[in-house]
Amino acid sequence: MTHFVHFSLNMVVSNYKIATMLLYAVLALQFFHTPTVSELVQEQPLILKYHNGQLLKGQITVNLIWYGSFTPIQRSIIVDFINSLSYSSSPLPSASSWWKTTEKYKGGSSVLVVGKQFLHPAYTLGKNLGGKDLLALASKFNQLSSITVVLTAKDVAVEGFCVSRCGTHGSTRNVNGKLRSAYIWVGNSETQCPGQCAWPFHQPLYGPQTPPLVAPNGDVGVDGIIINLATLLAGTVTNPFNNGYFQGPATAPLEAVTACTGVFGTGSYPGYPGRVIVDKVTGASFNAHGANGRRFLLPAMWDPQTQSCKTLV
Repeated sequence: MTHFVHFSLNMVVSNYKIATMLLYAVLALQFFHTPTVSELVQEQPLILKYHNGQLLKGQITVNLIWYGSFTPIQRSIIVDFINSLSYSSSPLPSASSWWKTTEKYKGGSSVLVVGKQFLHPAYTLGKNLGGKDLLALASKFNQLSSITVVLTAKDVAVEGFCVSRCGTHGSTRNVNGKLRSAYIWVGNSETQCPGQCAWPFHQPLYGPQTPPLVAPNGDVGVDGIIINLATLLAGTVTNPFNNGYFQGPATAPLEAVTACTGVFGTGSYPGYPGRVIVDKVTGASFNAHGANGRRFLLPAMWDPQTQSCKTLV
């Protein structure tokens, strides 16, 4: 705190008093150290507290609901990504090595296996979905040890999409209200808000304006989905029912990846994703190899052992 000393205009101060005050000021500068900014602001360790709740461990079935129009290529990119998280034969750095960080959370490994897929191209719930619509779609598969992923096409507006979120995860209950199943929703932001939900493959909506990266699969919307899906899958297995690993309030928690927002490589700072791998031929940016020769850009994840955000490169 800075203190100001005010003098009234009718104050009579002798030369002796002025000299004395100046002497005390010089002595104060010599003996009282003014802390630097770096000393005042010390980085605190990032800690996601475990709240003793259930985590999703072991083999987890991932069921997919495609709401709206997705091309076969778009679907294959996303399915390949999910399979890549358990595919150990990819060269390093790999999507599976990124996912192995989740093993450091209590309970061991989470092995994701793609289960059923439901194509929903007829937009039977319309093109403007609310939270109840997402729950209705997510409730199609209600089984233990599973995650239902609802993906909405680029022409589908969802409540809160682009305004406050790019996707979300939560849980549904069966008809008896006992069995809880996890679900995820992610939207394709290609035409609605790529600067917000597909960064760094598009110019950011706010903040420093750095050149966008080239999407590794040639689809800004789908490569943006991969980033958000990766974020939510990690958050789901480590905090499926709001009593797992997180920091802050349970209603708006910082989770495994959201605690490391905007970090994709070393040296990152706001507006700059960090150093990543760039393909010399295509110019595409990535940091993880996957199944079927795929490449992905995956965000940093909080490592419980180092209590810091861990990047692949």
